Amino acid sequence: MSRISLRYGAEADWQERLRFTVELMRETSRQHDPSEVVAGYAERLRSLTNFEAFVALSRRGLERPRVRVTRSTEWAEQPDPWSEREKLPLIEGGVLSELVYSNEARIIDHLEIPESDPAYPHVGRFRSAIVVPIFDNGEALNVNLVLSSHSAAFDPEFFPELVWTTNLFGRGTKMLVLQKELREAYERIDEEMQIVGRLQRSLLPSAMPQIASLDLAAHYEPSTRAGGDYYDVFDFGQGRWGILLADVCGHGPPAAVLMAITHSLAHMFCKQHVASIVRGDGAGPCPAAALEFLNEHLEARYTRLNGSFVTAFFAVFDEHTRTLTFASAGHNPPRVKRCSDGSTFVLDGRLGGKMCEAGNESALRGLPLGIEPHVTYESFSTRLAVGDQIVFYTDGITEARNPAGELFGTARLDQAIEDCRIDAEGLIGAILESVERFSNGRTQDDDRTILVAKVR
Repeated sequence: MSRISLRYGAEADWQERLRFTVELMRETSRQHDPSEVVAGYAERLRSLTNFEAFVALSRRGLERPRVRVTRSTEWAEQPDPWSEREKLPLIEGGVLSELVYSNEARIIDHLEIPESDPAYPHVGRFRSAIVVPIFDNGEALNVNLVLSSHSAAFDPEFFPELVWTTNLFGRGTKMLVLQKELREAYERIDEEMQIVGRLQRSLLPSAMPQIASLDLAAHYEPSTRAGGDYYDVFDFGQGRWGILLADVCGHGPPAAVLMAITHSLAHMFCKQHVASIVRGDGAGPCPAAALEFLNEHLEARYTRLNGSFVTAFFAVFDEHTRTLTFASAGHNPPRVKRCSDGSTFVLDGRLGGKMCEAGNESALRGLPLGIEPHVTYESFSTRLAVGDQIVFYTDGITEARNPAGELFGTARLDQAIEDCRIDAEGLIGAILESVERFSNGRTQDDDRTILVAKVR
């Protein structure tokens, strides 16, 4: 019989070959599943050569002489070679092993496989074959067999073209496999990140406490699934309330982990002080002492070796005297809107910290937590009036950028809090609206947290 050749053969003009190639590329570009791409290419190959069977082999992850049969047109059902590898036949040695590990492209005119060969159940009935190696990093990790039951069935005229086009499809298929694996890995990571985000948000107050002299509201918005901003409100009893706002450097899971540690340490400190107050053997909570407690534990155990740090602002409000006592560790000073005269001021007049080094004190103003050991902070106080609005915030608010790269800044924040008539929740809404309008669709770069306390 005459040899089977590519249908468009030497006698076909280049336009016909071009039409066939363009249509093949167009069909392939519509596919996103690697199995469908391989199946489509095999079908196109059948239309070109009239071959009787197509078998794909792989030695990826295997050692000689082991070979895996990954695809065959002889099978009634085709397992997915990438997700159902355990269903694919594994061969030890024999003809197929020699073909795969030879790294050679060849046409076999007279193929005879004894029944004792492991390849016999898969290709034993065929009498000629085209062996097309698919190279990866210089090695034929995959091999395609085009088979016929007749001897000398294949014309070698377009064999070189078949080798390079098959290898191009092999590279494209590998890219689709990697793309699919990357997408699946991203989905798994994103699912885990969502869980981390939910766990982190569970550490924040589920609702603001009801305080007779304060109207409280808060907003938390991470830039990714999980963030490093943290706020909390503590009931010290006897009409004294602690307000903590902290910002862990960085974003994502590392910041969320350090945020959780800060949460645990803050609650440990506050629980100790509440217990001492109840027993009657302790003084009232001191914001500076709270920051020193957090700093010592963070620096000694968690931040010393990884360069992380936490900015924090801790305040204690006495509702009997309307006195706010506060201390800062490198955090953005809260804005205070005094509604009696319309003035705005910041709680940063004398904030600072002093680090003790070998008995020597050097001024280090507002040093964040976790950078140096033995830092001392100082508490300061201010009297508040009815109607005063205190805006605690993280730098994700003032450092929000518009498409031109400009910062939102504190001046715009002050403009957003001008209206003294709105409550704490409404004030947060006004600030967020102003930030969104300024950002004009630009992606959020940092976590954003606002806590507003309005004196009733």
